[in-house]
Amino acid sequence: MKILVTGGAGFIGSNFVHYVYRERPDWQITVYDKLTYAGNKANIAGLDASRVAFVQADICDEKAINQAVADCDAVVHFAAETHNDNSLHEAWPFVNTNLIGTYQILEAVRLNKKRLHHISTDEVYGDLELDDPAKFTPETPYNPSSPYSSTKAGSDLLVRAWGRSFGVQATISNCSNNYGPYQHVEKFIPRQVTEILEGRKPKLYGSGQNVRDWIYTEDHSSGVLTILEKGKIGETYLIGAEGEKNNKEVVEMILELMGKDPADYDHVNDRPGHDLRYAIDASKLKSELGWQPKYTDFRQGLTDTIEWYKQNTDWWKPQKAETEAKYKELGR
Repeated sequence: MKILVTGGAGFIGSNFVHYVYRERPDWQITVYDKLTYAGNKANIAGLDASRVAFVQADICDEKAINQAVADCDAVVHFAAETHNDNSLHEAWPFVNTNLIGTYQILEAVRLNKKRLHHISTDEVYGDLELDDPAKFTPETPYNPSSPYSSTKAGSDLLVRAWGRSFGVQATISNCSNNYGPYQHVEKFIPRQVTEILEGRKPKLYGSGQNVRDWIYTEDHSSGVLTILEKGKIGETYLIGAEGEKNNKEVVEMILELMGKDPADYDHVNDRPGHDLRYAIDASKLKSELGWQPKYTDFRQGLTDTIEWYKQNTDWWKPQKAETEAKYKELGR
């Protein structure tokens, strides 16, 4: 199998590349990445170049993406602008990458008759009330609340339309919040960890009651590989590990695990339109395809993540100052 992984030098994409590299030693992987601020070639350093090729290009580049797709058997499409705060500050990159970029990939796989797996997010479903027993399912109506989630919702609908209208062989997965190695310090967990490592207090939006359904990134990778190999064409699968925690709990656990007072954090301005709660029902993926998450102990996964950031300061230090300057400008 020869697979093309768009966004394969980003956080979730690079973790998927490492996972496939280890679990499918006879596969050839091509990483296709523009290397924006969130992409880092160091994320795939050390992998055998005879098995992992790298193409630096934009998914909106019609010629480049067509050439890359033509030379593979399947495309796993991670490439996206993903940070909510950035989308609220400047929406165009999200419209361009998430919508136009996905269109270019769909046209490339249509013309070259290739298999596609499209990576999406649970944020397309909007949010749930804190006391609502319900969880998101593949049948939950879309109700996105930010430029980020709305452009991801639009990209999902494009994939479905190209499947129905043009027969594109595609599947979709919507995953909950990932955490683990190689995540940019603008994101919630690494931001708090690196603030503490630099001797500052972590930052909590508003009251911190917003709930996220956390999944260790390797479990996301195993879910995607399962869908790629076993998923039914045209279907949507949700990937989650029943890891619901509110942001306040997560900050306090990080502080505790790093030997600090769990109450020693600062409250900052809440994000506009901040979704209350996400929760994933992954029963379809489990019952139909036999997938199970491996990392169900959030405390242990968080411990491992903290240790990775402690051991890899050279990786995250170059990102940190600019990231915090942007947050300071936003008052967050």
